[in-house]
Amino acid sequence: MTAPMYVPSFFMKQRITMMVNQYELIAANPDGSEGHVLAFAQQKRMALKEQVTFYADQSKSQAVFSFKARKKIDLGAGYDVFDANGQAIGWFKKDFGKSLLRSSWHLSAPGVEAFGTERNHTIAVVRRLWQFVPVIGDIPLPFIFHFDFTDNASSQPVMSVERKKSIRDRYTVHVPDQRVDFRVAAAMTVALDALQSR
Repeated sequence: MTAPMYVPSFFMKQRITMMVNQYELIAANPDGSEGHVLAFAQQKRMALKEQVTFYADQSKSQAVFSFKARKKIDLGAGYDVFDANGQAIGWFKKDFGKSLLRSSWHLSAPGVEAFGTERNHTIAVVRRLWQFVPVIGDIPLPFIFHFDFTDNASSQPVMSVERKKSIRDRYTVHVPDQRVDFRVAAAMTVALDALQSR
């Protein structure tokens, strides 16, 4: 079964402003170059109940999908992904027990139940220790970290999110599992950046 909006590979770029984090999702061409913009989103910092809306472009005139926290305070309650009509198309939540040493997430979409975790255990531990070190020159250390999601039943790859070495956050996302809708994959990718410290 192929998802209604399946995209095998895409990029995500982050722009940081005073009040919001902005994210641009860009299609990957077959040669690995950047293609057209798939969606644009922004996340308000310090929001009590997290909600991120994705738009067709930076004009924000057409909302195309979103994700929203189920509860204000219970961070383990999870996040639902909705299409443009408000219909749920998937969900994800952080596994706080396993995330103490290595960030881990559960991801669900029609026909898919997956688990994702940081690829490199050493980097995961160093990232946690770095949180207690003062920022050098007001620029945090840009760790290169990757997440791999696998199917709970078959252990086959579902999606991978790789952060590239740059001052601004930049990610490459591969989705080998055709059951995973782009909107769910994009929401999960933004969450890995925006909610990592929650």
